[in-house]
This record gives sequence, structure tokens and C-alpha cells, in this order.
Amino acid sequence: MTSVRNNLMPPGLVSNLEQVLLNKKKKSKDNEDDGDDGTSKQSNEEANESTEPSTSDSTENVDSSKPVVLVTNGDGIESPGLVYLVEALVREGLYNVHVCAPQSDKSVSGHSVTLRETIAVSSAEINGATAYEVSGTPVDCVSLALSGALFSWSKPLLVISGINRGSSCGHHMFYSGVVAGAREALICGVPSLSISLNWKKDESQGSDFKDAVSVCLPLINAATRDIGKGIFPRSCLLNVEIPTSPLTNKGFKFTKQSMWRSTPNWQAVSANRYPAGHFMSNQQSLGLQLAQLGRDASAAGAARRLTTQKKSMVEIESVGAAGKSDTGRVKKYFRLEFLDKEQEDTDEDLDFRALENGFVSITPLPLHSHTESETLAAASEWISAALLGDTESSTQS
Repeated sequence: MTSVRNNLMPPGLVSNLEQVLLNKKKKSKDNEDDGDDGTSKQSNEEANESTEPSTSDSTENVDSSKPVVLVTNGDGIESPGLVYLVEALVREGLYNVHVCAPQSDKSVSGHSVTLRETIAVSSAEINGATAYEVSGTPVDCVSLALSGALFSWSKPLLVISGINRGSSCGHHMFYSGVVAGAREALICGVPSLSISLNWKKDESQGSDFKDAVSVCLPLINAATRDIGKGIFPRSCLLNVEIPTSPLTNKGFKFTKQSMWRSTPNWQAVSANRYPAGHFMSNQQSLGLQLAQLGRDASAAGAARRLTTQKKSMVEIESVGAAGKSDTGRVKKYFRLEFLDKEQEDTDEDLDFRALENGFVSITPLPLHSHTESETLAAASEWISAALLGDTESSTQS
């Protein structure tokens, strides 16, 4: 199983504070050594240089005779879907299995990346695999892994994102962190699969992930085999959706992306649940500490997304900058819940319909959408008319 770090503060802030304290300690030490002949100061600098992190993991045990397979996900590195998948890949004995996954649930993070903030990367324990947990999104994980900065390689044979808890059919692909992880690999020129289990409350159980692994493992092995032969599709990723009861599936089915989506339901939350200063008190305190040390309390004024594990809800809270008074400002709280709805489309070749009918849905997702000719013609006609209208108006004036 994986290692756990239950930090109460965001890893980025913890990392900043630790760095500030380290720098302050170094300056104090340098001041003490000012009267020396410089030898002590030089040795301190050499010691500090020796503690700099390396750009890749030199302790990796990579068997060059086996291809590298990278695994990430959206649910977090401790999710059973990822752990069972990695363990199964290791047991196959065919691959060098590497993991770079979010340290917490990022299942609805979409294709978001972390900019202008430091992300923390920590080693994790999954038997037989080289694994890291990252305080970022699935896209951060894949981008970092493929950059050559973390691992000694920069291009694996295949990237697998999953196994996700919950379907990523239809428009959910745009919200999905697990699909985004596979999409980022495709952008970087690496073949990829995203895999999800159609989890249903009060019906699904943890062992279903083991069954899902046994269902998709032959597909993974076929993909790695055909990538080596040069016959695996490279212009798209494959989104694999496994039905609720994996072992009773009716087989694999080639499907099309549907327009299916759950209904977003925003509900107001009583302010009594969040008394004034409830969320920011600790962060303000940390911000003051950082300011006193000459560093900016980053992230104190950002909008924070707090994900819960209840019914795939996303809780959004808007907060002010550290130290800024809330007097006279209106603050409201809302909770988002996605509600399932009946779908009228009866096309059996759509992803969600095949999944409901018990098939393992496989949907190719290209980076560039192929807009239908009728849509292109309609858009072209409107643009021409709009531009012509603007030209006539300008002439008349």
C-alpha cells in the first residue's frame, strides 16, 4: 500500500515555510563565520550544494529489457483502482511500472495545471513499482513524469490513467481528471488509455476494482504489444469504461462520445456552518509568519476548491487576501452536486448507452475534434454575414 502524509496545511505553503527557515538559518551561520578565513564558509556552501535535489531519481532499478509503463489517475494515489492496477502490472512481469499520481482526490480537476506555485513530490510505497505522490493535478503528474526531471526516462511506452471511481462518459470527459491525465500524455506524443469503473452507490464494492483490472489487463497487454509493432492508434487516446459488474460484462464495444452529462445542482449553504474566520484563521497566521520572514504568503487570496467524498460534490469557497478585512463584504457559500438524469438518446453505439447495457465501452478521443461539414458551413455563413454587416455599417456611417 502507499505511504500517507496527513498534512493539515497545503504542501506548497509548508514547503515555502521550510525553505524560508532553512535560508534564515544559513544566513545566521554565514554571519557567524564572517571572521574566519573563508574555509568554513566555503565548506558550508559545498554542503548546501550537495543537498540540492537531483533532476531524476538515480536510485531507480530500471530493467532496460522491459518497456516503461507510467500509471497515474484522478482519484489519488491511495485509491484502490490505481493500487490494484499497479500490482497487477507488476505481477505480469512484462513492464517497468512507474507511478506518478496526485496525493489527494483530483477526479474533477479537468485539464488544469499548477502555475506559479511549488508542488511537492514524495516517494510512495507500492510493491514492485517506482512511485511518487504529487501535490498537483493529474496533468501536473503526467507533465512532470514526461519532462525527464523526475525519472531517468522521459518517454514511456504507454501511459495508463485509472482506474477511476465513476464513469467519465459524455461531457464528463471535460471535467474528468483521469481523462485529462491520458490526454496530456497524448499531447506529449505518448500513447495512452484512460480507464473508469461505472461505480454505483449501494451497489458497487471495493473488490469490483480487482475485477475491473482483470477485465482491462488483456487490452493493456494488447496495446503495449501493438505499440511496439507501430499499429496502435497514435492520433487519439482510448477511453475505457467498465460496467458496474465487471465480470458479467457482455464484451468490448467500440463506441462514440455522447452528449451525456449529469445535471449540475447548486445549493446555498448556511453561513452558520462557516463562522467568520473559520477557513482563513490558520492561513492568516501562516501568512504573517512568512511575511515576518520576508516571504509572501502565497495562495492566501486565491479561490479554493475543497473537494469532499460525498456524492461527488465540489465545495467552492471564495476568500479574501490574508490580512484584508471582510467588513462590508458579502460572502455566500454554495455546494455543487451532480444529479443523474434519464437519457433519451437510444443510439446503442454511444458510450453511456453501451455501458448501461453491460458492455465495456472503448471510445477513441482525438485531440482535434472533427467538426461536421454542416456545422462548418453554418458557422462560415454566419461569420461572412456578420462581417459583411459590419462593413456596410461602416460605409454608411
